[in-house]
Amino acid sequence: MKRTLTIAVGILGLLVFLALSGAFYTVQEGQQAIILQFGKVVGDPVTEAGLHFKIPLVQKVLLFEKRLMIWDGDPEEIPTKGREFIKVDATARWRIADPRKFLESVASEQGAQSRLDDVIDSAVRSQVSGNTLVELVRSASWVIPKEKVLEEVPVEREEELKKKIIRGREELTRAILAEARKVVPQFGIELVDVRIKRLNYIQSVREKVYSRMISERKRIAARFRSEGEGQSAEIVGTMEKELRQIESNAYRRAQKIRGKADAEATKIYGEAFGKDPEFYAFSRTLEAYKEGQNENSVLILTTDSDYYRYLKQALPGKKRPARR
Repeated sequence: MKRTLTIAVGILGLLVFLALSGAFYTVQEGQQAIILQFGKVVGDPVTEAGLHFKIPLVQKVLLFEKRLMIWDGDPEEIPTKGREFIKVDATARWRIADPRKFLESVASEQGAQSRLDDVIDSAVRSQVSGNTLVELVRSASWVIPKEKVLEEVPVEREEELKKKIIRGREELTRAILAEARKVVPQFGIELVDVRIKRLNYIQSVREKVYSRMISERKRIAARFRSEGEGQSAEIVGTMEKELRQIESNAYRRAQKIRGKADAEATKIYGEAFGKDPEFYAFSRTLEAYKEGQNENSVLILTTDSDYYRYLKQALPGKKRPARR
């Protein structure tokens, strides 16, 4: 019994010694490890998560990421095939595929990022400079706009919109990925994906583009304004034409009604005065007296003129002639 207890205490002490001396190490989920013995890699990479054993004081553990990592390059000024200078901002996703080769070639993630800068930037520059800007911007599924949309576009821009896309942005990014993948395996790296985040003109070209966009907008605005003024003139002309037609019809109708009324009045006057001609003469003479008052004219008549006949008959003592 005493011997068994001694053995158990010895084993426990050995385990405590191994733990304190670093004989055990832990690999977390999403990590992988390689063992160094006197500075050289021994054994295969450890990719399984959990508790693992190494020879204490002799072997050293280096842990590396097993998950995807991000590469973001600095925007580069690159000329396209059409000699347009643009800024290209690319990004990529990569992982450590072979920890041994990775350690021997780049040593760390910082070293890997530096190598990826050279490899991916070179591939991006090669593809961008070998293709036109239209191919870089548009997708292969680009659909030519309808004629109604093209009417608002300048002629020189209309030709660009009608260009058929041969490769497109997606195929170009796949070409960049394929070109870079040929180089990175020697560094123990697997390049998963490459994407172009942003394309933009350089500052000097952007100013020219903005000026052209402003002039195009002004030209379109002037065309709309001209069309609006033309439609306004047409509407006003139609309105004036209809107004004159309405006024003409109203005037014609009014004259017709007035003529009919005058004819009716004349008929009534004729019938009324026809019953007493003497009264008609008297009425007309009074109207003549009223209308004949004019300060700027002189009327010379004899005293026995018929013009004053009714005035003479109106004098006191004069008898009015009998009505025949």
